[in-house]
Amino acid sequence: MTEELRYWIGFNLVKGIGPAKVRRLLDHFGDLATAWSARAEELRLAGLDRRSLENLVAARAGVDLDLALKRVEQAGIQVLTWDDGEYPRNLLNIAQPPPVLYVKGKLNPADEWAVAMVGTRHATAYGREVARNLGAGLAASGVTVVSGLARGIDAVAHRAALEAGGRTLAVLGCGLDHIYPPENRALAEAIIQSGALVSDYPLGTPPESANFPPRNRIISGLAKGVLIVEAPVGSGALITADYAAEQGRDVFAPPGSILQPSCRGTNKLIQQGAKPVLEVTDILEELNLALVTEHQAARAALPADGTEQQLLAHLSAEPVHVDDLGTQMGLPIAQVSSALALMELKGLVRQVGGMNYIVAKEERAEYWVE
Repeated sequence: MTEELRYWIGFNLVKGIGPAKVRRLLDHFGDLATAWSARAEELRLAGLDRRSLENLVAARAGVDLDLALKRVEQAGIQVLTWDDGEYPRNLLNIAQPPPVLYVKGKLNPADEWAVAMVGTRHATAYGREVARNLGAGLAASGVTVVSGLARGIDAVAHRAALEAGGRTLAVLGCGLDHIYPPENRALAEAIIQSGALVSDYPLGTPPESANFPPRNRIISGLAKGVLIVEAPVGSGALITADYAAEQGRDVFAPPGSILQPSCRGTNKLIQQGAKPVLEVTDILEELNLALVTEHQAARAALPADGTEQQLLAHLSAEPVHVDDLGTQMGLPIAQVSSALALMELKGLVRQVGGMNYIVAKEERAEYWVE
């Protein structure tokens, strides 16, 4: 994989080649090593436009792939691609996930149970207190808090999770060799010890303003739901809410004063259908995260088997009766009922009355197929 990783890093350095084009290259060539050395005509047939092709030719002439890989390794950074089992499953399930993630720290399976929390950089005392309470409550419940390491609400959310003894992930809008804003360097080091810094930007990428809106799709993509704590109209935090809606994530917002400009964006989100939050249980119950610690222990102790994979393939948001599941799968009802009981303990499915079951939020059948 180290050999192939050089080429994932290489294409990540080429401007204009994002997830869609990487997918086309993989479909056409089978691997990125072959694509990297392919002739111009083949690359055109694979779907590269003129500008992307020019950028790739320039990169092949000017980038030392061995050196690029060595820089990453020396910085203590892990590189994850679509092919890696450690690539975050929540993120992998969005449209066009980033082909490459740079990670400093450690991602782990518990980060599947994550909630993103973002807000204004110019937080009021009210916003800070709300972020502190909700961040601590989520972390104490075993939920990973995802944010963007920005000033204001983001920094409060990260600190609250750390102080509660929980995990937190920070998604940067620059390379991981740049910490921005610089006053959050100590916070970033603490996050590395109890979570991870994450970016899809290659090393050397400065924190330019154009980088931050696109990185918000990763913040929302890593999580099961997104909480906008405090944001005026026009705030960058509201971009994260837009991405969340596109990705099928629930959006939450605590109500604020109608007289306070910093609350107008969040109040408007509630008016448009975001779920109002008065306490942390509002989020935990809506996302089926109230028993996340128990779910984590159950999954570790009771790994998925073939019956569970088949059941997830037959379940959706529409209720299905246990008898119908048995008929569809050609299995004894006792076997189906037993598997569903374990899956409910793991938080994979929910019974909605009368022995009818639905898949829990964000669970996907392919998650459990090795």
